[in-house]
Amino acid sequence: MKTYKQIVHEQKSLFLYVLLTYIVAAIVIIFRESLYGIFGERNYVTIHLIIEIFICFFSLSIAVQIWLISKYNPKNRTIYMGALFLMTGILEVNHAIAYKGMPYFIQESGPYLATWFYVIPRVMFPLGLLIVFLLEEKEVSNSRRVQSYALSIIFSLIVIVMVYMPTQLLPVLVDENGTTALKNNLQMAALVLQIALIVLLVKRLKVMPRRAILIIAASLYLLCSDIMFVSYKDVYDIYNFTGHIFQLLAYLLLFKAIYYLTVEQPFNKLMEANTSLEQSEQEIKQLAYYDEITKLPNERYLMEYLSGSLKLGESQKALVVFGVGRYYSIKNSLGTKYTDKMLVMITERLQKFLPANYVLCKLAEDRFAIFIEKHDDSQKIYKLSQQLKEMMEEPLVIDHFALNSNVDIGISLYPTDTIHEEDLLQFAKFATHEAKKEPERVAFYTVDMQKAQSNRIVLENDLKNAIVREELFLEYQPQLNLRTGEIRSAEALIRWRHPKRGLISPFEFIPIAEESGLIVPIGQWVLERACRETVAWQQKYKQPMKVAVNLSMGQLYQDDFVNFVRQTLQKTKLKPEYLQLEITESMTMNTKQIIPVLKELKELGVAIAVDDFGTGYSSLAYLKDFPIDCLKIDRSFIGNILENPNDEALVRMILSMAKHLNLKVVAEGIETVEQLDYLLHSDCDKIQGYFISKPISYTALETDFTKIQQFADEQLSKLKVKN
Repeated sequence: MKTYKQIVHEQKSLFLYVLLTYIVAAIVIIFRESLYGIFGERNYVTIHLIIEIFICFFSLSIAVQIWLISKYNPKNRTIYMGALFLMTGILEVNHAIAYKGMPYFIQESGPYLATWFYVIPRVMFPLGLLIVFLLEEKEVSNSRRVQSYALSIIFSLIVIVMVYMPTQLLPVLVDENGTTALKNNLQMAALVLQIALIVLLVKRLKVMPRRAILIIAASLYLLCSDIMFVSYKDVYDIYNFTGHIFQLLAYLLLFKAIYYLTVEQPFNKLMEANTSLEQSEQEIKQLAYYDEITKLPNERYLMEYLSGSLKLGESQKALVVFGVGRYYSIKNSLGTKYTDKMLVMITERLQKFLPANYVLCKLAEDRFAIFIEKHDDSQKIYKLSQQLKEMMEEPLVIDHFALNSNVDIGISLYPTDTIHEEDLLQFAKFATHEAKKEPERVAFYTVDMQKAQSNRIVLENDLKNAIVREELFLEYQPQLNLRTGEIRSAEALIRWRHPKRGLISPFEFIPIAEESGLIVPIGQWVLERACRETVAWQQKYKQPMKVAVNLSMGQLYQDDFVNFVRQTLQKTKLKPEYLQLEITESMTMNTKQIIPVLKELKELGVAIAVDDFGTGYSSLAYLKDFPIDCLKIDRSFIGNILENPNDEALVRMILSMAKHLNLKVVAEGIETVEQLDYLLHSDCDKIQGYFISKPISYTALETDFTKIQQFADEQLSKLKVKN
């Protein structure tokens, strides 16, 4: 998109070209008689030769330049223009060597030869350009390039043979009385064609402004050249010299236009794309290492910082982790708007309270961490924790609410508790959990705290039998295609109904499954069940339905995973195009192992999507290296898309990037009609969220599908009428 300043600059350029034409023409007309033969009769041949050499150089340079560039970007218009300039250059060379008095090895050089070699390209050139710009631009094969240039050379050779024939086949254009009527008519034909070309290009100024302006200006110079050549008395007339100058300027501008088309414009687009990609990568990298709400370093940053610091091992170190009490109750009752402001205010308090040499980080939704690189007394850390607790007990005033909060503080020490960064953070988290049981709500890590993990072991054992006991089941969240208005895909989500504890959140049992290796058999069960139920749905409704299934790192590392997917598709009779497998950004880090697996999956015909895009980071290189079909924008960006400019900018960036990379985009977590309206008009492909439907069982999907589709139709219709 051109800026206002660029448009004004281009308009000024065209105005200057026109003004220069009028000034030169006016001077020549006014002083025509006094300028007659001004360069001396003997010098006109030399001057003419010099100008013709430049014209030949520009013509042939354009032809060669297009020949080289079009190999990598074979567009029909560009190739035909190159062939046209090649023909013009060849005939202009013959015009130069056949001109009266030069060079002397052409015995029959004179006005007959020189004029025909000038007139033919002069008529063919605007005619050819007019035809070229009337064509619809499209890519052609490289063989078309060879054919076009070959035809140009053949045509030029035919003209040369006809003009150089011993018996004159063509009528005389210049006699002892000057130019003939035929020569003037041909010159006028060239003039008319040039005017038609200008009219065509003026209409296309908005489509190709700079190129059109240069060619329009060149056409104006060629018009002036035609007028001068029709009007001059003899070769010593200043009109003849001026006509050649205008012709030379025209070819110079044409050279600039073709250079811009074939070199400068593609290079500028490439630089803009690289700059945009670098900015996108920097923004996503910033997001990967810093919390979006508080702008504090996040857990990824902390782990890398701990790794570097602990390797030095120069002193005792401490890690303090604390969770904000009542965070989730406030979020559930008042919404994320208040909890976000709450976190920002807590961050500001902590930054004022803590010494500058302490590293403050933001972990999960409600947790912060403080890393102390040097300490010599655990009591000082305990005292700091007490002060921190007192500071956090002061109410947080947000709008009309005074929100009270408390903290549970856990502390782990280096090297007393561990010498590994992962354990240091994990032990501090254990201590934070145990701090809830302490009166002071502050706890140092002890070995006994690991016993608290026994519940996880019990849950792990129960999870092993969950498949056999049929405690696991799937829910499906429909996805609405914003382009067609149809629901033709859904995401399969695993659920666990424990016989004693009831429904257990996937956030609780999936990490256990991944750590224990149970994720592999569970993942196999999910994939097969999702495929079977999708086929059953298709058979009932006689409509296509695509199912999205999440993959874990353990599944991708599983031996012969691709073969398992193939066998599952064959067993369930689900066509590959109706299965989408979803990975997370963190899985893209191990490219050597993951890329071959994904490519094999793609060969099966299934689609690959990146889930929760934007929340993790490896390198944007995977967007071009990985065989990815779809990006799923995480719900955390959608929730505040209308209130938070940063969220909106990031979503807009992801949509733009996906469009340029030919990737589909699914937005998750749509909860309001306003969010739907925004995405409907933002070139997003699909959406899913509670606004359309919460995750529902397969039975409910069968029963309520028509109602869900009708609701989606109604909402889309209202938005389209509104807009």
